[in-house]
Amino acid sequence: MKSRYDFAGTVELLQNTVKDAGNTVFAVIDQAAAAESVGLQLRPTTLIVFGNPKGGTPLMEAFPRIALELPLKILIWQESGAVSVAYTPMSEIAARYGIDLHDSRIDAMDRAIAALVQTVTE
Repeated sequence: MKSRYDFAGTVELLQNTVKDAGNTVFAVIDQAAAAESVGLQLRPTTLIVFGNPKGGTPLMEAFPRIALELPLKILIWQESGAVSVAYTPMSEIAARYGIDLHDSRIDAMDRAIAALVQTVTE
């Protein structure tokens, strides 16, 4: 999805929106800076790692391997002047691990991450 904002504005607004929604931002990884630290170049790319233990903990308790996928992530990158935002819906993650896709937690997580991303996308 394309962002309506510049790169820095998209990263900042998403971080704030995630926090305002009651989630914890566990990490903001500037992947371009990491590349630069080893002498490589990468387009502006940032990964926001976030979640809410109220939603994730019960899933990890029931399905331990899903902890490989949690917390959730939103990727922001800039290419050819356009800023893009991507994430993997929780329903796709759940399907990989054989979790009932009708689980209300999965639906709630899908709606929540879509709403977060919608604050910056067209």
